[in-house]
Amino acid sequence: MAHTTKDKAKLLSRVRRIRGQVEAIERALDGEHECSSVLQLMAACRGALNGLMAEVLEGHIRFHVLDPKSGKNAPQVEAAEELIDVVRTYLK
Repeated sequence: MAHTTKDKAKLLSRVRRIRGQVEAIERALDGEHECSSVLQLMAACRGALNGLMAEVLEGHIRFHVLDPKSGKNAPQVEAAEELIDVVRTYLK
């Protein structure tokens, strides 16, 4: 089973929240809100999308890149953890 299938409900919930944020941006633009509030909405949406990206990417690394037969102390697991940490930091 793919990790996106296993975590489907959680991922879809995040996507729906992002959709709500995008709709808020649309309403703010349509309502001619101040640019600072539109920028704040856009930054929040970008952060949420980056969080979703980090989560799916982490699952991809854990389930498709790492060899499931390797032990928890394998050098590849340590390298994968470091990569996940770097990606999460980058996407913040």
